[in-house]
Amino acid sequence: MIRVLLVDDQPLIRSGFRALLEAEDDIEVVAEAATGVEGVSLAREHLPDIALVDVQMPEMDGIEATRRIAADPALSGTHVVILTNYGLDEHVFHALKAGAAGFLVKDVLPEDFLHAVRVAARGDALLAPSITRRLIDRYVTQPPVRQRNLAHLTTREREAVVLVARGLSNDEIAASMVISPLTAKTHVNRAMAKLHARDRAQLVVVAYESGLVVPQTSERG
Repeated sequence: MIRVLLVDDQPLIRSGFRALLEAEDDIEVVAEAATGVEGVSLAREHLPDIALVDVQMPEMDGIEATRRIAADPALSGTHVVILTNYGLDEHVFHALKAGAAGFLVKDVLPEDFLHAVRVAARGDALLAPSITRRLIDRYVTQPPVRQRNLAHLTTREREAVVLVARGLSNDEIAASMVISPLTAKTHVNRAMAKLHARDRAQLVVVAYESGLVVPQTSERG
């Protein structure tokens, strides 16, 4: 059962998401919050698998709420998915850096919304390749960092990180590297541990910020 926490200051939005989620046999809404402060508190109380968090809320915004959830060792199993009205904007990248597993636009189709919740619950990042390229091209502009961390990666782990940054799934990484999906997952997980990346979304950020992957003009879409 996937346990979900809803954090949004609009009751109508929460009720709509709750209705969608609770109609599914494998998903349960464990709590609702109207502010970031309440969301963090309820996350600690209920230990959800997924926290769906709005960006703009009173008392504490979604980015700070995400940062606090991601920094809490007791919530290491909670994946934060940011909810936004605006699609790709500056909030998205800040949220990913704060520890979000991905983001959803609130006008997403119901079937896509439910699929996204399940994807996030199994630890995959909600970043399609085209969105990843646009995100990185637009917001990762600072000089490369964390170079010393990359030295701890094996050649295969580096290769896996590059493929994650391009938006590939474990199965696609396995096909590209000619290895089993389990081995691909192992390479990704070890790279995440060595680079102190909470999930695949943060691994993407690290890959570009470190200079391991550089946006190419031909990739933009």
